[in-house]
Amino acid sequence: MPMFKLPLSGDVVQTINPFTAFFSPSGSGQFGLINIHLGQSSAPELEQEILTDVGSYGKQLGKIGDALAVLIKFLPADAALSEDDRTAISELKALLAEVAEKKIKYRSRTPSASA
Repeated sequence: MPMFKLPLSGDVVQTINPFTAFFSPSGSGQFGLINIHLGQSSAPELEQEILTDVGSYGKQLGKIGDALAVLIKFLPADAALSEDDRTAISELKALLAEVAEKKIKYRSRTPSASA
């Protein structure tokens, strides 16, 4: 049975501190319903344009991960790699497998989702 929630009744957690939100010395108060600050950027306008027109951070990282998986697949088994290099590749493979598993679970829960 699908879950039913009224508008604005979802599980939302937002900390609002009026002293830091509106009286910040940098003047960066919260003006929208949802604001996400991911750190400083040397070119915030360019970063926003990339996020809007190209893809989210998750989408960009997903494409990079997919390309790395292809490169790793063609890495010779007898390649002269240090133990640290082998560990790094092993951990990346595990991370990519975990992401793929989450995508499969997400798609099975939400048939209309196209991730």
